Amino acid sequence: MPEAYEQSLSNQTLLELTAALNRGMFVHVRNALHNMPAVDVAFILESTPVKTRYAFWQLIDSEFHGEILEELSEDVRTSIVRQMMPEAVAEATEGMDTDDLAQVLRSLPDELYQEVLNSLDLQDRHRAEAALAYDEFTAGSVMNTDTVTIRPDVTVEVVLRYLRMRGELPKNTDSLYVVDEYDVLIGEVSLNQLVTSQPDLLIAQLMNTEVNPIPATMSETEAAQQFERYNWVSAAVVNEQNHLLGRITIDDMVDIIREDAEHSMMSMAGLDDEEDTFAPVVQSTKKRSIWLGVNLLTALLAAAVSNLFEDILSQLAVLAILNTIVPSMGGVAGNQTLTLVIRAMALGQVLPTNTRSLLIKELVVGLLNGVIWAVLIAGVVGIWKQDLTLSLIIAFAMLMNMLAAGIAGVTVPLILKKLKIDPALAGSVILTTVTDIVGIFAFLGSASWLLS
Repeated sequence: MPEAYEQSLSNQTLLELTAALNRGMFVHVRNALHNMPAVDVAFILESTPVKTRYAFWQLIDSEFHGEILEELSEDVRTSIVRQMMPEAVAEATEGMDTDDLAQVLRSLPDELYQEVLNSLDLQDRHRAEAALAYDEFTAGSVMNTDTVTIRPDVTVEVVLRYLRMRGELPKNTDSLYVVDEYDVLIGEVSLNQLVTSQPDLLIAQLMNTEVNPIPATMSETEAAQQFERYNWVSAAVVNEQNHLLGRITIDDMVDIIREDAEHSMMSMAGLDDEEDTFAPVVQSTKKRSIWLGVNLLTALLAAAVSNLFEDILSQLAVLAILNTIVPSMGGVAGNQTLTLVIRAMALGQVLPTNTRSLLIKELVVGLLNGVIWAVLIAGVVGIWKQDLTLSLIIAFAMLMNMLAAGIAGVTVPLILKKLKIDPALAGSVILTTVTDIVGIFAFLGSASWLLS
């Protein structure tokens, strides 16, 4: 089904259900929600205001709560879970994948978290504690423990008989992991190899020993890059002693890749990538005010630089008219470089060995762009104002700011990363501040020197 058609279908369903809810047709709404896939129910909950969302949630049977919670964004899931009793949360998370269970628990306030943990049965509590033992955003925190392991000294026939007795394999299983008696990972056998090999062949003769397991402490973003690079369906997760802990599957990695892309896009505007569109007004205002405050401070800093040249601005009104051109062009050029570098960093392409080459390349790009646009703006201003000196001043400022934009576009995200600050979140504001200050100072400074 084409994506556009699916989207219009979901939107139409949302309109119909909201109208039915407002008319008090609760049985109809309840039946409709129960006949929909969990992902569509999650879409409806995320697309409705808080009051309507809770009304929908109350109409959904508790047996479906778990799979719907797995599909919700973090902010929406948190807002719903906080309205539930600890026993209800424990019931909803029963049988949930280990990584999703850990995500739900991490989103809870401390007091509710402990109550829910105590309400879990022993097996789910052990699974949750195992996942929570690893830092958030690491491979260990997103792994599942539903692995199928075999020994190297058994035959293919024995393994196939074991699988038939088992009856069902975990989803996205493409390989079985071979471990020794201490659960140390020593190889893997693909299902394709298993079903096409001779029954009397030993697993030791069949297995692939060149396995690339993912360390549990690796960041989830790096793990996603590995999946993307090698086209994996699943991958083993091991500890420092190479003991098999679990596995990560492609469906989890697709979510992480999507979340990273959303994070970069939303962070450019100073927003949380998991922010609830229909969150309460006070909550949304609080989150956005912090970033608006930062922007105000940087704008005041640029204004302070302009204020240094108040005398020349009061004498020549034309400078006030042209003063916005250079910072604007520098900001656009710098953000182009910044976006390119942040993307390369996210893909793991920026390394200490190639940083110098990247900086030189962007410096040359800035120089060429500076020359092109300096000549063009000089010609425009010269024809418009019939003033050669003014043309040379704005051309010089444009060249300087384009060079500064190229340098800042590379160095700002690298410095922020070293300071453990998200470049996507803070990079754009800092870069814009740099290009504003350099552009204003170069333009008004040279004008003050040559025209005063």
